[in-house]
Amino acid sequence: MVGLECRDEHNDAIVTDYFAMLADDEAGRAYSKAEHNRLLQQRIAHSRGSIEWKHQNISAVLKGLGESWIPGYKPAFNFQASLVDAVARWLAMHPAWMSPENRQPISDSAVVGKSPLLWVGPPPTHSNMPPPDEMDQMQAIARKFDVAERDARNRALGRAGEERIVAHERATLAAAGRDDLADRVRWVSDRDGDGAGYDVASFEADGRARLIEVKTTNGWERTPFHISRRELDVADAARDEWCLVRLWNFARAPKAFELRPPLQAHVSLMPTSFQAQLH
Repeated sequence: MVGLECRDEHNDAIVTDYFAMLADDEAGRAYSKAEHNRLLQQRIAHSRGSIEWKHQNISAVLKGLGESWIPGYKPAFNFQASLVDAVARWLAMHPAWMSPENRQPISDSAVVGKSPLLWVGPPPTHSNMPPPDEMDQMQAIARKFDVAERDARNRALGRAGEERIVAHERATLAAAGRDDLADRVRWVSDRDGDGAGYDVASFEADGRARLIEVKTTNGWERTPFHISRRELDVADAARDEWCLVRLWNFARAPKAFELRPPLQAHVSLMPTSFQAQLH
């Protein structure tokens, strides 16, 4: 039992140190990974390499949680469940870390003003690459902590992502010489609410309608997301116009890819709620 308590204490110390560096990294403050490591060695009597490996494990856990991590600590997988628990304990004790006002801007206007165009790449399903080896661990963490539900409930994140796509669509059309269409791009969910089955009404450069459902996460490109029955119905009914834009890595350097119907060609759809009617 003492051994377990000691392990948890050491994990908690390493996790706390990691988040201190991550806060500095995201704020653009200078810090020394070597100095952090040295002080931890003195405190918990672990080797430099052991601590560095744990920091890489924490990056992997945060990747599974759909959170940003320290770029200098490349995610290393096959970590122990006790480390996941330590990260969860830290986040539970610091709820402001993932609050909307701290994790991404409410309005992306400042960023949009500098560079409205997004990097849009192929979806993971079109990369001709097999799923990464860590998929099972990542999916297990995402299910345990319901990352998709967390993103869905984060209204500020959703709005900021939609605003970013509106700006991107207008800039794309303007770059194609279609200022007339750029002026008509409409943020539907902001003006009319969420019932349309898409968030943004835009256009292709040739004038064809483009109905965009936006799903935003601060996590990696394979972070799971929620999609409603209404959105699926509209996707099926308007296959030629409807698309889903997945925005990922939003808090740091937003990137995107598009999914076109049928969505089942790209994702596995799992029911997460049921309507109950008394007999």
